[in-house]
Amino acid sequence: MVSPIDIQKALSGMDYPARKDDVVKHAESHGGSGEVLDALKGIDDQEYDTPAAVSKAVFN
Repeated sequence: MVSPIDIQKALSGMDYPARKDDVVKHAESHGGSGEVLDALKGIDDQEYDTPAAVSKAVFN
C-alpha cells in the first residue's frame, strides 16, 4: 500500500499549481513506484495548488 511519504517523495521539487498530468509525469521522472503512479493516476483531473492537496486527493 502506498503511503503519504511515498507520494511526497515522488513529488519532491514539483512546481505548483500543477495539473494531474503534470503530477503523474513528475512522479514518473523522479522515481515514483508503480503503486505511487497508480495512486496518482486515480486522482481527479484538476489543478492542485500544493503537495498536501495531491495527498488529500489520493487518500480521501
